[in-house]
Formats: sequence, structure tokens, C-alpha cells
Amino acid sequence: MDRTFIEIGHQNLQKNGHEVCGDVFMSRKLQEEGRTIGVLSDGLGSGIKANILATMTASMALNFTIANQPVERSAQSIRETLPVDSERKINYASFTIADVEYDGETTILEYGNPQFLIFRGNKIMNRETMKTHNTEKIAVSNFMAQKEDRIILFSDGVSQSGIGRADMPFGWEIEDLKEFISDHLSNHPHMSAQKLARHIVNRAHMNDTFSAQDDISCSVIYFRKPRNLLVCSGPPYKKEKDATMAQTIKSFNGTKIICGGTTAQIISRELGCAIDADLSSNDLELPPVSYMNGVDLVTEGILTIGKVSEWLESMNPGGIDNQNAAGQIIHHLLAHDKITFLVGTRINEAHQDPSLPVELEIRRNVIKKIAHLLEEKYLKEVHIQFI
Repeated sequence: MDRTFIEIGHQNLQKNGHEVCGDVFMSRKLQEEGRTIGVLSDGLGSGIKANILATMTASMALNFTIANQPVERSAQSIRETLPVDSERKINYASFTIADVEYDGETTILEYGNPQFLIFRGNKIMNRETMKTHNTEKIAVSNFMAQKEDRIILFSDGVSQSGIGRADMPFGWEIEDLKEFISDHLSNHPHMSAQKLARHIVNRAHMNDTFSAQDDISCSVIYFRKPRNLLVCSGPPYKKEKDATMAQTIKSFNGTKIICGGTTAQIISRELGCAIDADLSSNDLELPPVSYMNGVDLVTEGILTIGKVSEWLESMNPGGIDNQNAAGQIIHHLLAHDKITFLVGTRINEAHQDPSLPVELEIRRNVIKKIAHLLEEKYLKEVHIQFI
């Protein structure tokens, strides 16, 4: 399979009357190994106790998979750590592990959760086409994923939603769930992993007449063409490199953002493109955005990227102004997969005011922090190039 980006989306909803969800999803991208791992665990019961059990199980499953431990040993270790419930004689947590190679080779381990689904476009793939075997009560499936495939993991809060209703005596039956997903993908073939997971959870919640009878979780792994973003901030260390920076921006195949007035002036001069400021903004915290032919967004520099870093760390969607400069940058960062920062290293005398916070003086440190957050928290592929 050609170089493909692996997008992961997850949505959950706690059982009615509880403050936390008893289902837990964890994921990790191992760039050096070319692997992406996702684990969905469903703790026994609901609430805090279930959340703790699911968190322990997901953590162990993730770490064992990262360490390439044999399936049998991983299962035994998890079962020994999480004893069987004395009354119901069932394990304290179930789990599904998806271990995906960048070339599409995929291994999925299932223990107690509903069977995963895989769609190729809007068509369900038959599990009989996969290599599946059982070991230690774990089903292990192997197959090669392709672009536009989606792997869908979910807890029984999805499959059992609506159970007992006159029209859904056995819950959301699997054939109906497949049809629901297929219809969405037919109408929206490039729907993101996060949006599809949210649609499935919302429908399950509706099945429960908007009073969740169990913890509801869905995770989606989407194989697709990567979306590229270039963020350029700061003038080059040597003025002779101004033209190089401008040509890098001009030739980049993807979305382009310039952060910094001086940087924008350099690119404008080198490419012969005017800068048009958006004077309609009434934001009192950050300078307004600007526009340039061939560039998708132009913003002020250090104050704006400082706010981007702050918001990415806290990531309270309700507190983000999507209309101001930082909010628009975050929108682009989260909408793209491969993000390149082209960082100029020339000192800007305008920022040598000792009263300014240190992080505003050192552009490189702020961008390194943003890159780390994007990699660890948002599973983006990030590269930093200094010039």
C-alpha cells in the first residue's frame, strides 16, 4: 500500500447517572517502528470502578503490544492482574487491540468485546476473508488494509443500545448497525474517523431514548491519503536564505500558513504577492489575520503561536474562538496529518523586551512544544526544519 495516513477517532458517553465512562480508549503511534496501536477496554459495570479497571486493562494491553509480547502471554498477564468477578464468573474487563503497520498489515485481538467491523469504502468486509484463529479465548485476526478502509471498534453499549424496546427487543442488531454505517459512508465518503465515531455513539444514545443504559464507546481507524500542512514562522537566520524560504512555501503541496509579520513581509517581497489584512476582526486579544495569494492564512507571530500552544495543551473546545488567528491555526493543525514547521532562527529585536514572558521570546521553544503536543496528544506526524 502507498504511504497512507492512519487517522484515529474516538467518542464515548457514560451511563446515565454516572460522572465518568467505564470504557477507555488508548492509542499510540510508534513513528520509528511504523506502527499505530489502539486499545478499547470495557470495564465491568459502570462509573469510577469500571473506569479504573478499563484503564488498567487498556494500559497493560497497550504496553504489551508495544513490546511485541506474544498474545498468549499478554492475555495471561492481564487475566492474572484482573481477577474474575466472584458472583458473575466473568472477567473484570474486556478489550480489543488493533496493531496496524504503516504498510496496511493489521492484527486485531478481541477479548470479550463485540466483534469489530471493517468497511472498504461503504461496503462491509466479510470476516471470512481474514485469517482468524482463537487462542486463550482471544480471537486474533490478520489482514491487509487498503486506502479508504475503516476499522470500527465498539463496546456493548453500542450493540445493546435500545434493548427491550418494542422495535429493538435485542438491541441494535449488527445488520442494522452495518446498514447505518454504510449509509453514512455512501453519503459522506470522506467522513473523518472522529465524526463517524460520534455519529455511531449519538445514534446509540438515541436508541436508549437519550438516557444511556450502559457506557457507550466507539473507535474508528481510517486509512486515507495524508493531508499536508506547512507552518512557516520567523525570518531565516541569514537574509540570503529569504528566497529559499519563499520557494519552499511556493512549491509546497498542501495547506500553507505564515505566522509573523516580518516573515510575511519577506514572502510577500520574494514572491511579489500583496498582503491583505482582515480589518473586520474585533478580537482584543490577538491581531487580525491576513491573506496572501498562494497562502491559506497569514497571522501575527509569537503572541498567536503562544496562544495556539496554550489552547492545544488545555484543549477546551468551548473556550476556543474559531474566528480569531489562533483558533484558525488550531483548526488547520487538527484537520491535517503531516505537519511541517519551517522555523526561521533570526532574532527579532522587537521581542527583546525583558518584561515579556520567556516563551514569547524564544520562538523555537514554543514551536517545539506545539510539535510535541501534536505528536503525543493528537497523533500527528510532525517535522521541524530550521532555516
